[in-house]
Amino acid sequence: MTDTELLGKLRDRVRLVLWSLVRIPLALAGLVLVPLQLYAYPLVLVTVGVPVLLGVTALERSALRRYRRWAGDVLGTEIASPYRVPPSRGPIAKVRWIATDPATWRDLAWMVVNAPLSIAAGVLPLALWGSGIAGFVAPLAWLDNATVEYVFLRDDTPGGYALAPIIGGLFIAAGWWVTPWATKAHAAVARWLLAPTARATLTSRVRELSDSRADTVDAQAAELRRIERDLHDGAQARLVSLGMSLGMAEDLMARDPDAARALLAEARESSTLALAELRDLVRGIHPPVLADRGLDGAVRALALALPVPVEVDVELPGRPQAPVESAAYFAVAETLANVAKHSGATSAWIRIRHADERLAVMVGDDGRGGAAVTPGGGLRGIERRLAAFDGTLGLASPVGGPTIVTLELPCELSSEKTSSSSGTA
Repeated sequence: MTDTELLGKLRDRVRLVLWSLVRIPLALAGLVLVPLQLYAYPLVLVTVGVPVLLGVTALERSALRRYRRWAGDVLGTEIASPYRVPPSRGPIAKVRWIATDPATWRDLAWMVVNAPLSIAAGVLPLALWGSGIAGFVAPLAWLDNATVEYVFLRDDTPGGYALAPIIGGLFIAAGWWVTPWATKAHAAVARWLLAPTARATLTSRVRELSDSRADTVDAQAAELRRIERDLHDGAQARLVSLGMSLGMAEDLMARDPDAARALLAEARESSTLALAELRDLVRGIHPPVLADRGLDGAVRALALALPVPVEVDVELPGRPQAPVESAAYFAVAETLANVAKHSGATSAWIRIRHADERLAVMVGDDGRGGAAVTPGGGLRGIERRLAAFDGTLGLASPVGGPTIVTLELPCELSSEKTSSSSGTA
């Protein structure tokens, strides 16, 4: 280990000791919230306890959010929030939500345990480092001709001082080892009490799946209504008009062949338009290019239709399952439509990869930015479509751009090789 690395590690340990000492008064201050919250529950009956309980709980959870972030940084893992979804009703419902949430009582237990833990995690390393430094400072007690010298170098050295530097070195070595260990132990207890329990995680997951299923059912119902509306207003109306034109042509065939001929030409045009609308409708349900050329070719076809240049970079060792492939395709189509309509971009790019059994799609543009997921918006529709497959949507769109939309879908690929390619469409 070089001197620079050793000095860096020493600075890290000194920083850990200092922060451990800072957490001691914070932990003692947190103890005050425990009786305040407990006393607020009976006061709810006289209404004064409602604002007290809501205020103390909000302050407590804000502080514990920082503890979760700190413990997650120490342990190298994210600690999720364990709280249930708050109700949208009045304060009494929120009081019931707080009182019946197991995470509330685990928070109280943490604040009681945190005080002695913080003291131990701060004082023990400090005592070891202080004892070690004292072991080296203690021999500097003899002054001889205004010169300070280690006492153990003199013949008349008392025996106790001669061993002081050795004992000090042992204390420093112990402090070197205990300092990070005490911090990690403190963080581990925080994770044990502040992280969601297995039951809470399962409950949250069931709720997410229920919401996802409801969104999927709503999306399917909306899609069926769209198909029905398109058939009724488009192809069906043209076919009705076609039947009427053919009937009128049949009546006019003997009396007015020219008029009958004109009606037949109109009927032929109507049949052509009806066929085109039916093809568009089928293409909206499952594009033939997706079935024939896979996600790579279908995305390139979308990029070619965009009025701005789009760079496409796809590397897939196989094809995703058809439902996942379709979901990814329509998500990209909606995202590119937003680019063309709202972004004001001069260029865009698409990147598709598969790793760790997840299909990752990134769509970016150099537009004005400021995009957001809003109820009823296109991005919200993408989010609902992906949720049916346990997928996620990420959005980074600062004002001024650029905008990057990230789509992730868990899936396995078939053995069929999809040619890796990149270029500008």
